[in-house]
Amino acid sequence: MGAFGRKLGILPVVSRAFAGRFMIKYIYKDMLSVMRFLPWALVIGIPASALVLWVQKKRSGEQKPVRIMPVAAFCIYFAVILLITLLSRESGGSKVIDLELFSSWGINSRNNAFVIENVLLFIPYGFVSSLAFRGMRNIFSCTAFGAATSVGVECLQLVTGRGFFQLDDILTNMIGAMLGCMVYLLLFWKKRKD
Repeated sequence: MGAFGRKLGILPVVSRAFAGRFMIKYIYKDMLSVMRFLPWALVIGIPASALVLWVQKKRSGEQKPVRIMPVAAFCIYFAVILLITLLSRESGGSKVIDLELFSSWGINSRNNAFVIENVLLFIPYGFVSSLAFRGMRNIFSCTAFGAATSVGVECLQLVTGRGFFQLDDILTNMIGAMLGCMVYLLLFWKKRKD
């Protein structure tokens, strides 16, 4: 395209579209690569859900069978988050704390893909949290729970050297949890009104 394309303003549009295609490829590749953690998430999540259900039963004195699957789904997905965020990175990384907001976005297609993946990672978390626990069925509680989980994960990454503590990650995870709760509320709105 050269100088003519730049004069018409075509080059930036073409390069953004090209970068967007790369970003989608990165996201797709990353989503497929984390599927290897699913068997381990089941091994960890199923016993964890049994423990959570046992504690719930001891506290309340009864257990409704309908709640078993949502709690199991929550525990399995929580295990998925921990495995992805801790084991998908090599150990021995530098212990970096990045508190600059939006520092990850716009550097390149790879970093933009990471930002979107952080949102996508927490959408199911917000949904299953709302499904499993009555207290998470409002946007504020679910978003705060997503933020607390994200801060915990970021601290684990910092301590273990398997990733960076980034404010951007916490923000994008909160957005994902909020969107997941919104999906839950939209799907079960009629049921709540009855």
